[in-house]
Amino acid sequence: MDFPLVVQPTTDVAMQDLLDWLAKQSRDLVSRARSHGAVLFRDFPLRTAEDFDSFIAAFQLENFPYAESLSNAVRINRTERVFTANESPPEVKIYLHHEMAQTPIYPSHLFFFCEQPAASGGATPICRSDELWQRLELAEPGFAADCRHKGLLYSHTMPAKDEPKSGMGRSWQETLRADSREAAERRMDQLGYSWNWQEDGSLRATTPVLPAVREVESGRFTFFNQLIAAYEGWSAAGVSADKSITFGDGMPLPAESVQSAVEIAAELTFDVPWQQGDVVLLDNFVCMHGRRTFSGERRILASLIHNAGN
Repeated sequence: MDFPLVVQPTTDVAMQDLLDWLAKQSRDLVSRARSHGAVLFRDFPLRTAEDFDSFIAAFQLENFPYAESLSNAVRINRTERVFTANESPPEVKIYLHHEMAQTPIYPSHLFFFCEQPAASGGATPICRSDELWQRLELAEPGFAADCRHKGLLYSHTMPAKDEPKSGMGRSWQETLRADSREAAERRMDQLGYSWNWQEDGSLRATTPVLPAVREVESGRFTFFNQLIAAYEGWSAAGVSADKSITFGDGMPLPAESVQSAVEIAAELTFDVPWQQGDVVLLDNFVCMHGRRTFSGERRILASLIHNAGN
């Protein structure tokens, strides 16, 4: 099966004709994203954030505003539904993950748009985690069983102020939409988090037990989590992997099994080679994504969708 599925026009397409076509094909395209993991739209007449906004709106899906998310990343809104993918510097690598799978609230789908490709590098790696799960069950059956039955706990420190140079530098005020510690604690209590305030004003929070595996269709499972990103990316940011992520019972993850998952994912990964105007639709329950390092100015915009094709 093609990964990603590529959709291109055979002739020049006017913007309004594109929007009309998307409105008619929305359900089928979302279904194809579930089957293939990702759909790449190339050579369509998209240039600006506003064009991208119109492209998304044509699908008639439920917007998931970034402000309402629990994302760790600092991002800047360009329209009501469009924002920058990540404000971290070009030398920061973002590891494979399912968007917000380290939180109890996550989108079903994501759109990415290339407003400007990097001078070099900057590809978006994507990986089908249903195929990853199938191979992981064979390679690491004990680890896979523990992931399925125990779930995962994530611990993360939210700074007192936004730190755009970090891939996960969103402040606790912005993350929790709270203007005081008391409001933050009420929000975390609602979410089932445990927490500790740090001397520097930052907030160390631990999630409730979250799933590591998801059934997307009868008999079809995906490795739906942030395990690779938490184990590799958060460690690269100076946080011990054992303190970032554990099994749901608090036991540490076996490093050799995690490394096996990392290696299998690398074998399955496709790097999206961005061209100006490209749009990618990802099914967040099927496909992981990340970011390669880059040079030059790179502007990739994003948008989140709630409850489409669940």
